[in-house]
Amino acid sequence: MTQPPSAESPTLWELHRTLQQLRQDQSDGIKSLRDDLRADLAAMSARFEEMVTKEVYQADQRLVNQRLGAIEEAQRNAARARESDQQQAASTRKWLVSAFVAPVLIGLLQLWLASRIGAGP
Repeated sequence: MTQPPSAESPTLWELHRTLQQLRQDQSDGIKSLRDDLRADLAAMSARFEEMVTKEVYQADQRLVNQRLGAIEEAQRNAARARESDQQQAASTRKWLVSAFVAPVLIGLLQLWLASRIGAGP
């Protein structure tokens, strides 16, 4: 059974409507791509605004290094001061011990000698 020629091929109106639908789909797709691209560009622009230039970053790193150097120097100075304070405290303790113990020992020695001489022959 053969079909009439009109049943096998689409009409001009159907072709026209199909082409319009394709054009509309392409137009919608392009519009969607354009909107996505604009959103991506806006997001990228926002990220670029948050970025720091290399020069600013290097300057910030130099400042951090200077601060760390100053803190390390202050810590070394504090350690030296603490060490000298400890040495001063040790020498003060030695002086105090010798200032109080030596006279007591001399006094005890004199008492012992006096008791030996007084109890003599």
